[in-house]
Amino acid sequence: MSQSKPTSIRIFLADGTPDGLRLIDKSNWTGRAVVVSRSEIERALARPELGQPGVYVLVGASDDGAPTLYVGEADTLGDRLKQHVAGKEFWTRVVAFTSTNEGLNKAHVRYLESRLLELARRANQWALENGNKPSPPPLSEPDRADAEWFLDEMLVIFPLLGIDAFAAASGQARPDEAGATQDEPTLLYLAERGAEAQGREVADGFVVLQGSCARATEVDSIHDYMRDMRQQLLDRDVLARCEKGLRFTQDFRFSSPSAAAGVLVGGSANGRICWKDRTGRTLKALQEARAGSSSL
Repeated sequence: MSQSKPTSIRIFLADGTPDGLRLIDKSNWTGRAVVVSRSEIERALARPELGQPGVYVLVGASDDGAPTLYVGEADTLGDRLKQHVAGKEFWTRVVAFTSTNEGLNKAHVRYLESRLLELARRANQWALENGNKPSPPPLSEPDRADAEWFLDEMLVIFPLLGIDAFAAASGQARPDEAGATQDEPTLLYLAERGAEAQGREVADGFVVLQGSCARATEVDSIHDYMRDMRQQLLDRDVLARCEKGLRFTQDFRFSSPSAAAGVLVGGSANGRICWKDRTGRTLKALQEARAGSSSL
């Protein structure tokens, strides 16, 4: 995605409730997102946006609780979503993108589908329901540039909806509002119960860095969700078995430092205590020091 810039996004609550049908528009963008739960899909099907070509994402969870998505495209969004109501069980919400000026055609939406799948597979943060790997259709250079611009705007909206499947985990510094680079996030270390890891606290969770090693075995008291999470990461090759235990093959973003620590040690763990900087200060102490300095 291109360098971040200040922007304005409008979320219209079509039925007046925050968890109902929502329409999302962005300043200087010809796209629109329609967001609706599966239980209220009938309301969305009557809207003109879903009578157009577009690309969509079905969001839900797999049987073992892993955040899961399916990416698709359609000449008529509403017709395809009706099929998914009957044909796919996992999803609870859909985010569909179309154009407000009929600027998307079949080739554009096929291109967007292919690019979203490419990004999701590369990031490897969520489980994917898609079994196919469609190649992007041939587009002229201007059409491809238009499609990439449309994609960039979609990628700004997804995180607002809690969908971080298309962004690779990163503990790197981000530009601030003035465009300057912020200080690098503090590198933190975990050495507990046979696990050895490095990670960084980020705005949307905690990133464990590639090469970190988790304990191979699990304690008897491990929670089912933590056991399932470790198995999910093994199944998706985020974790690979090695002599020391289980090695992270990529940077991976967890929802919290405790979730990251729990996967690493094979049981419950307080991430705010387990993660420490090079001098031995805990994440808890670092957070408290930051909060104290910001109040001065």
